[in-house]
Amino acid sequence: MGETADAPAPADTELVVARLRRHGRVLVVPAVILIGVVGVTAYAIPWLEEGWPRLAALVGGALLLVIGCVLPYLGWLSSRTTITTRRVIVRRGLFVRVRRELWHRRGYDVQVRRSWLQRMSGSGDVLLETGHEVPVVLRDVPAPLAVQSALHELMARAHELGTPLPGAAAGPAIGPAAFATADTTSWGAR
Repeated sequence: MGETADAPAPADTELVVARLRRHGRVLVVPAVILIGVVGVTAYAIPWLEEGWPRLAALVGGALLLVIGCVLPYLGWLSSRTTITTRRVIVRRGLFVRVRRELWHRRGYDVQVRRSWLQRMSGSGDVLLETGHEVPVVLRDVPAPLAVQSALHELMARAHELGTPLPGAAAGPAIGPAAFATADTTSWGAR
């Protein structure tokens, strides 16, 4: 027979905890631009002469809509952070896609930075610092303190379970065997 929906997931299954985007507050200005450009263009068209002035108003309005509304909206849609039980996945970029992953097992420092406007709207920046590379910044996420506590809990759970990292070889992490397989050619570049 098939498995029931109430059956617990195996311990090695990766589950999605949260999917985050920037706070919706960043879309207020594009919405105002949309309303303003459509209103002004619709009001101005009947007052303009036939021919090129009307065409110029339509083309100018369409160009303002694309630059001021469509591109910011697509930029907002193209960046997403997914937090799973094993890792944090950050995807960004409209034309050039960048994907970064941070494994909870490796551990990182979680900081929250909030401006006065972010505090008023209930959002903030969450900085994930591993110490070795450029920190990952989750910009303007809603409920940043809840995100911070969830990440702390997920890191603690990952360390308790002791799950191996993908691609990590079994065996001692420190000792002569670890240095025998290390790539020493890239040490100077760090």
